[in-house]
Amino acid sequence: MSKDVIKEQMSHAPGHVVYTGSKEIKDVLIDVFDYNATFVEEETVHELSSYTKDTDEKTVTWVNVNGLSDTQALTDISHKYDLHPLVMEDVANTSQRPKLDEYPDHLFIVFKMLYHDTDGKLNTEHISLILGKSYVLLMQEYDGDVFDGIRDRIRLSKGRVRTTGADYLMYALMDAVIDHYFIIIETLSDKIEELEERIYTNPSENYSQEIQQLKKEVIQVRRSIFPLREVVNKLEKVDNHLILKKTQVFVRDLYDHTIQVIETVEVYRDTIAGLMDMNSTNIANRMNEVMKVLTIIATIFIPMTFLAGIYGMNFEHIPELQIQNGYYYFWGAMVFIFIGSIIYFKRKKWL
Repeated sequence: MSKDVIKEQMSHAPGHVVYTGSKEIKDVLIDVFDYNATFVEEETVHELSSYTKDTDEKTVTWVNVNGLSDTQALTDISHKYDLHPLVMEDVANTSQRPKLDEYPDHLFIVFKMLYHDTDGKLNTEHISLILGKSYVLLMQEYDGDVFDGIRDRIRLSKGRVRTTGADYLMYALMDAVIDHYFIIIETLSDKIEELEERIYTNPSENYSQEIQQLKKEVIQVRRSIFPLREVVNKLEKVDNHLILKKTQVFVRDLYDHTIQVIETVEVYRDTIAGLMDMNSTNIANRMNEVMKVLTIIATIFIPMTFLAGIYGMNFEHIPELQIQNGYYYFWGAMVFIFIGSIIYFKRKKWL
């Protein structure tokens, strides 16, 4: 969140809607499903006022808003469904931590959806869900989501969603997001295994940058899923007339899935820490190898340098200088020292 946005938020009273995200969507799309066991109606509008049908307890209405930059559209939705003013403030605040708030006639849930973009970069999307007596409002920051399976189940009357209430739709939407976490962590698993294999097979390379990128992605998943555990746990235990007991059984399963994702992420975090240690050890070993080679080279040349220093002194009388073929004897000694040192180091397995 930029400083300008923070200043704008601070300048307004609580409940004022200020979009804090970075993606501006001019044409906000609102997908509306209205259905029951025998009936389904689907419509896409740009303004909620264009959808004239009121919520009916005989049907479930799912309003899916794509894009949060149009604060007027969010305000209109708030007025239509008589939402608490603080709700839409948190809907537009994309840095809002996942949470669950209870109000007299609706529940408000914030969570994060993860996805990979076309470049393979892991991104986080701000999702808000409002559960009413016979409606679900789902507001997401970007186009595209993981809810196509639910839409198809509604259209084709598959599964329980058409024969249950809005509380089950809420569960199904959250379940789709958490199931997508498994896809994300499976992708992370493949990346970690591939990098681990490369570190084992080619220890001479430095993989610090790739390990750091994986660590960043794991932290990103962890920051999204850990607060969601609190939300789902609270949702499982909440005593609210909007959630039926038979739906709470499914929410309990949702909590189990959340814990499973968290445990997997913790394993990956430990694995990446191990990869960092392994990579650091490989770097240290390579440095030790370089220092060993340099030390051996210096050790070989120390006696040769010593001899060269002695016979290079500017004394007038050095007996060995008068020996015939002394120059060749000197070079022979040098070669002998060099070869002898190499043989000695090899026997010691230092080379």
